[in-house]
Amino acid sequence: MPTRKRPHDLLKATTQPIHPFDHIHGTDTSGLVPSGHLATGHANDRHITAYYAVAPSILRTLIQHWRETIPTHPIHSYTFLDIGCGKGRALFIASELPFRKVTGIELNPAMAAAAEINLRHWKRAHKSDPTAPHLAPIEIIEQDALEYDLPNTPTLVFLFHPFEAPVLKALLRRIETQFAKRPGTLDILYVNDECGHLLEDHPAFTRLFRGPVAMSPEDHAADLEAIAQQKEYGSTGDEACAIYRYTGRAKS
Repeated sequence: MPTRKRPHDLLKATTQPIHPFDHIHGTDTSGLVPSGHLATGHANDRHITAYYAVAPSILRTLIQHWRETIPTHPIHSYTFLDIGCGKGRALFIASELPFRKVTGIELNPAMAAAAEINLRHWKRAHKSDPTAPHLAPIEIIEQDALEYDLPNTPTLVFLFHPFEAPVLKALLRRIETQFAKRPGTLDILYVNDECGHLLEDHPAFTRLFRGPVAMSPEDHAADLEAIAQQKEYGSTGDEACAIYRYTGRAKS
C-alpha cells in the first residue's frame, strides 16, 4: 500500500529569503527543510514534520501570555526547553529573557550542528553590542526527546509542531511519568497546535490559553515572502497557539 502523502510532505526545501532576525544577528535560522530531508534512520522519522523557524514576535507574545497566567514559580526558576529546536532561533529569543536556563533538544545531527554554529554567532553578536540584554545559559543537546531526562527544575516546554500525534503521545506520557510528583511545575507552549486535541483531552493537562497569535508586520512580510515559494501553504499573519499546564490527574 502506498504511503499517504501529508501536506508537509509536498513542501520544497528553501534557503531564501533570509529573515530579518538573521540579518541582524548574523545567524542562519531561515529557510524551510522538509521532513524528507530530516530523516535520521530513527523509527519515528515518519512522524516528523518540517523545519521552519518560529516568528520572533509569535514566541515573544506567547511567552508574555504565559507570564500573564501567573506561573507557579518565577520565570528565573524555569528551564525553557525547546523540543525539536532545529537551527536554534527559539532558543536565542528565549535566552534574552530571564530564564534559569535555555535548552534545545534536536534529533537531527545536521540541525544540531547548525544550531551550535548559530549559538556561537549569537553570543558573539551580543558580546559586541553594549545595548544587548543579558543572555540566559544556553545548551543544545543532540538526542531523541523521548530518551531525554526532563529537567528537575520548573520547565517551560516549547513545541513548534515538531512531530505528529504518535510521538506527542509518547512525550506526554514521559512528562507525566517524570513530573507526577511535581504538578504545576511544567507548562507547554504549543505553536501551530495541530495535535492540540491530545492535550485538550488529556486528564493531566489544563489549558491556560488557546487562540491565534499575530505576527508583527515585519515578521508577516518575511513569512509571506517565504511561504510564497510553497504551493501547499499560505500565510495568514498569525499562528494557532496554545498553553497548557501539567496539573496531574487529581485535579480539584
